Amino acid sequence: VLPWLIDLIEPFMGLLGLRGEAAIPLVLGNTLNLYAGIAGILSLELTVKEVFILAVMLSFSHNLFIETAVALRVGVKLWVILTVRLGLAVLSALVIRFFWHGGEEIAKYGFLPEQSMEPNGWGEIFLLGLEKASLGILQLALIVIPLMIVVQFLRDYKYLEKLSNALAPFTKIIGIQSNASTTLVAGLVVGLAYGAGLMIQAVEEDGVSKKDATLSFIFLVACHAVIEDTLIFVPLGIPVLPLLIIRVVTAFVLTLLVAYMWNRMEVKQQKGVAPL
Repeated sequence: VLPWLIDLIEPFMGLLGLRGEAAIPLVLGNTLNLYAGIAGILSLELTVKEVFILAVMLSFSHNLFIETAVALRVGVKLWVILTVRLGLAVLSALVIRFFWHGGEEIAKYGFLPEQSMEPNGWGEIFLLGLEKASLGILQLALIVIPLMIVVQFLRDYKYLEKLSNALAPFTKIIGIQSNASTTLVAGLVVGLAYGAGLMIQAVEEDGVSKKDATLSFIFLVACHAVIEDTLIFVPLGIPVLPLLIIRVVTAFVLTLLVAYMWNRMEVKQQKGVAPL
C-alpha cells in the first residue's frame, strides 16, 4: 500500500523538500501526537535536512484533533487555529528547503544501530521493527520521564503561578493582559492542552477577554511545551536549538502582528470607521 500512497502524494511532498514516504510521520503526528510522528521518522531513512523539516513542521502542527478541540472550547475560531498551525508548518518547510543549503547526509537516530542489510522475510522485518521501536522508546523515556517529574514538581509547588506573576508585565508587550499570563506560562512549560484547561478556567473566573484568549492561543499554537517538544527531538540527531529559536521567534512575531492589526481595527471601530 505504501508505494501507491507515496506515488500519489510525492509531488506535494517534493514542494516541501521531502520525499513521498515522509508523509507517514506527518500524518501520524497530526492525527495522533508528536511521539507517533517521531516513531514514523525512526522507521525511515531520511537526510538531516528532511528530518529537520519534519521536526519543525510537527512542532507547529501536531495532535490536531485534541488540541483543536480544547482551543474551540475556549472560543477560538476553527479557521484561526487551522490557518495558523498548518500555515506555519508549510511556510517553515518552504523556508528551510530554499534557504538551508546543507544537511544532505543521512540522519543518525541517537544510539539506533545502523542497518547493515535489508531484512529478508516477515520474521526479520518484525525483529528489526521491534529493535528500532524499543530503542526509540527507551531514548524518549530517558528524556520525558525526568521531565514530567520536574513539571509535576512545578505544578504542585505553585512555581508556575509565581513565574506567571513575574512575567505578567512582559505579556503586555505582545498585547495580552496580565490575567492571561498564567495560561501562557502553563502552555509554554507544560503544553497546549493543560494551558487550555487553565484558559477555560480563566475565561470563566478571571474575565479573560476573547481577544486575550485568541492572542494567547495564537502564541501557544506556535510555541508550547518548549522543553518537552524540543528535547524529544534529540534522538533524531538534528540541531534542536535552532528548532527552539524558530518556534519562539515565530510565536512572538505572529502574536505581535495579530495584536497590532486587532488594535487598529478596534481604533477604527471606535471612530466609527468600518474596518477593512
